[in-house]
Order: sequence, then structure tokens, then C-alpha cells
Amino acid sequence: MKTMPNLWLILALVMFPQVVETIYSPALPHISQAFGVTAQTASQTISVYFIAFAFGVLVWGRLSDTIGRRKAMLLGLVTYGVGATLAIFATSFEALMLARIISAFGAATGSVVTQAMLRDCYQGTELTKVFSVITMGVSISPVIGLLSGGIIVTHFGYSGIFCSLLMLAITLWLLALITLSETNPKVNANAESVNPQKIGVFQLAKQMSRDSSLWCNAGLIATFNIMLYSYYSLGPFIFNDLGMTSTEFGYSGIVLPIGTILGSMLNKRLISKGWQSHHLISAASVLALTCAFGVWLLRSDLLFLIPMVGMLLCSGMALPNIMSQALVNYRHAVGTAGALFGLTYYLLFGAGLALTGILQNLGMVLILSAGLSCLLSVKLNLGTVARKQCQDS
Repeated sequence: MKTMPNLWLILALVMFPQVVETIYSPALPHISQAFGVTAQTASQTISVYFIAFAFGVLVWGRLSDTIGRRKAMLLGLVTYGVGATLAIFATSFEALMLARIISAFGAATGSVVTQAMLRDCYQGTELTKVFSVITMGVSISPVIGLLSGGIIVTHFGYSGIFCSLLMLAITLWLLALITLSETNPKVNANAESVNPQKIGVFQLAKQMSRDSSLWCNAGLIATFNIMLYSYYSLGPFIFNDLGMTSTEFGYSGIVLPIGTILGSMLNKRLISKGWQSHHLISAASVLALTCAFGVWLLRSDLLFLIPMVGMLLCSGMALPNIMSQALVNYRHAVGTAGALFGLTYYLLFGAGLALTGILQNLGMVLILSAGLSCLLSVKLNLGTVARKQCQDS
């Protein structure tokens, strides 16, 4: 029998990777100065972070199927703590990059293992609604991350950021150790794991690689996340060019989550009115493209934050629908399937952020990402219609 997880703890663990990245964002100009690297080079610490994060998703998702969700979560948090400790004592940019890679690898457990736990316990529209609530909760993380990051880096420098993150990891590890329950139905009360050979990871990977709708979903998740994190990557430098401080950039974290909350609320309302997931994803993609042009047009004025809020509204609409439906045919090995799926979209995400660092143009990145999401949503719609026609015939 599956034990329902504590949703408050799950929410905190889901928010953890988000807070980790947004709290770090205001420190980018300080890191650029402290280590004598360019803005483009400093921004690459974020793209490298997400590439390492992608491989962490693969490992922790796989382990969550073999040793259990709870153990995978605890080991991942310990790994993150090691990386945060190394970052505190880094004396070169190369050492900082290594610390970031280790941190990212560990933080990935907060994404893939929590998703596996939710998929263990919920299905169908119930799962979509849970993901909507999680999305609304996660929208608070930029407020926490940007505000606290701006304040901490102003008073304690970038090393204060890493000290704070280490303390956060220790706190979450203790909470998980005490209260986190095991939800993997293949792991019994004595923590005996299922034989990993029975899952057939390579056979599963081969099956998933031929699933065109899964590729569309992975691309959509990557593009919507690029729309969000390109702001965290380039935003500090935009504020700096506008003559504003890191703390003032942090205050923007109060405004942006309004979009995600409104998007999640609108998503739940439209679902209750009978809207299909693929229609909501298409609508969010078109609206995102409109907002992207707004950011580009207002790029030299603080008013660009208004269409940026619209970008987050689109993410709040689209992501719960994508996440809840993407792996519906892979419930027999949801941890491993989630790991392979996560690896795919985080690699795409990391590549997109690398391009973001090279372009150093927020409006252009948003237009490209939103345009791609429109194309992918059209393909996903066509695939959905074709499957329904086959089922009807």
C-alpha cells in the first residue's frame, strides 16, 4: 500500500532547486568581478549547472526505482551539501564551476524524485490539479530566491549565498530524514529494492526515443523553462545597465510570481470548464510569443517587467498540463521514465541557456523560445488528433 507523502514537504523539496538557482542569480555580477571573468562567462555557470542537473535527474530517478524514493532524496541532498561546501571555499573560477556541477547533480533529486512520488500517488485530472497547486507554490520560490539573494549578496558577498544554501540543504535533509515517507510500491517496509533488471532501462529508453509526443513534451518543457530562466541569467545585467543594484533586481521577484499564480489559477478554471490539455498548451504558447515581443520592444525600460509577468502566466498555464500527461504511458517504471524524460528536457534546457549566455539579449531569446513552443504545440495537437482518429476507427 502506498503512503501519501506530506505535500508541504514535497512542495519544499520541489522549490529547493528553484530557490537554489534564483538566490544565486543576483550574485552573478559579483562573481564576474571577483573572479575576473566576463558577464558571458559568469552566465555560463547557470547553463553548466542545468546540464549537470540533467544527469543528476537521470541518476536519482533511476535510483528512486531501485533503492526507493526516500533514500534517493536523502543521498541527493547530501551530494548538494558537498557541492555547496566546495563553493564556499572556491578560490578560482574553475573550482567554482566544479562545485556548481556537484551541487546541480545533487539538487536534481528535488525535481525528479518528488515528481515520481506524486505520480505514485495521483493519476489523471487529479494529478494535473496537484501539479497546478505545486506550480502555484513553486512560483513563490523566485520571491524567496531573488529577494534573499539580493540582500545576502549585498551584505555578505557571493560566499554568503553559498553558506545560506548549505544551511538550507541541511535543514531539508533533516526534515526528509524525520518525516518523508516511501511511496514506491516496489519497495517494501524493509526497504528491499526491486531488481533493476526487471525495469529494462535500455528497452525503456528505446521505447521512449520512438515516442514523438514525448519529444514534443520535452521540447515544450525546455522552452518554457528557458523563457523563465533566461530572465534570471540576463536580468541582473539588464538592471545593472539601468543603473540599479542587485537588491533592486531581487525585488523584481515579488512581481514575477504573480504571473505564475494567475496562470495556474486560470489553468484550473479552464480545466474545470472542459478545456483539453493540448489546447491549453497551444493557447499558452501563442500568448507567450505575444509577450516575448513585448519584452523585446520595452527592453530599454523597466516596463519590460509587465510582459515578463505575462511570460510566467503562460508557464503557469502550460507546465502542469505537460508534466501531468507526458508520462501517462510509463507508469510501470515512472522513476526511470521520469529520469530519462528529465535528462532529455534538461539537456535541451541547458543548451538553450548556453545560447542565452552567448546572445545576451533577453527579448530575442524569449521570441525564439516562444516561437519554438508554438511549433511544438502544433505538432503535439496534430499527434493528439491523429491518435483519437485511430482510436475511433
